[in-house]
Amino acid sequence: MTNPLLSRVAESVYWMARYIERAENVARVVDVNLQLMLDLAGNASEQWQPLIQISADDERFHARYGAPSKEGVIYFLTFDEENPNSILTCLRMAREGARSIRECISSEMYEQINRAYLMVKAAASDRTVMESPVDFFQEVRLAGHLFEGLTEATMTHGEAWHFCRLGRMIERADKTTRLLDVKYFILLPSVAYVGSTFDELQWVALLKSASGFEMYRRVYGRISPDSVVEFLLLDREFPRSVHYCIAAAQHSLHAVSGTPLGTFRSPAEQQLGMLRSELDYSDNRRIIEAGLHEMLDLLQAKLNRIDDAVFDTFFALQPKFQRQVALNASA
Repeated sequence: MTNPLLSRVAESVYWMARYIERAENVARVVDVNLQLMLDLAGNASEQWQPLIQISADDERFHARYGAPSKEGVIYFLTFDEENPNSILTCLRMAREGARSIRECISSEMYEQINRAYLMVKAAASDRTVMESPVDFFQEVRLAGHLFEGLTEATMTHGEAWHFCRLGRMIERADKTTRLLDVKYFILLPSVAYVGSTFDELQWVALLKSASGFEMYRRVYGRISPDSVVEFLLLDREFPRSVHYCIAAAQHSLHAVSGTPLGTFRSPAEQQLGMLRSELDYSDNRRIIEAGLHEMLDLLQAKLNRIDDAVFDTFFALQPKFQRQVALNASA
């Protein structure tokens, strides 16, 4: 990746995919909370604060909105153009990145990004959207699925495609850990609920938010926290599990570099390979015994370091606007 044009294109493709995936996953996080609120008997503000905490946006949100509320948190995470993590901001950044590399992506991909952005932009000024927010967030998720499908079906599976998949899988792995964190560490109001019907409803909502409920039931049958953790962290076949995402990211990284799997020539390959090996030999019971929240925090930190290493290896000679916005979003 010594050619400046290739560095520019690679970075734009990488962040275009990350922003699309981030927008979809923000919709998933809000959606799972909306589903849980249907069964919640308690203080609503206590259940919206975590959505700000897990995205590390506490200070930014409280400075502008004060105490968290359903309306404030949803607007902040969905439509606030000054929030670098909002769905609208992510889609805008994805569209700007896609516009700069239109020669490398299909027209269908660009048109889908544009449609998704305009749909969310129009919804920002439509008060009726909040009357049925679950339907709206489902539309955002479907828009992300359609973009991914178009990418698979209409883009040549060469270097640019591998950078696209690399970005998408790193982002997806990070957001899967955050979905788990919402449920396991924060959303359960009291230890008295553990093992109750209410607890099971939360795990079901979490699996549905990851589009994994039916696949989980095929593998494990009954709902149990240990099995859900194993499924979302360590399953090797489910496309939204952390292990699957890391394995796919590693494959694409080595396809770009040409380095044989099992070896490394750059910090990005080394760190991604180390994380892959760690997940290969992890056990869900040991993870829970050691502290799931702590494990998820470590995973998120490692994913951030992998992203830094990818930047240093492939993009550093040609930094673009996406990098600074992304760093602000993950700070």
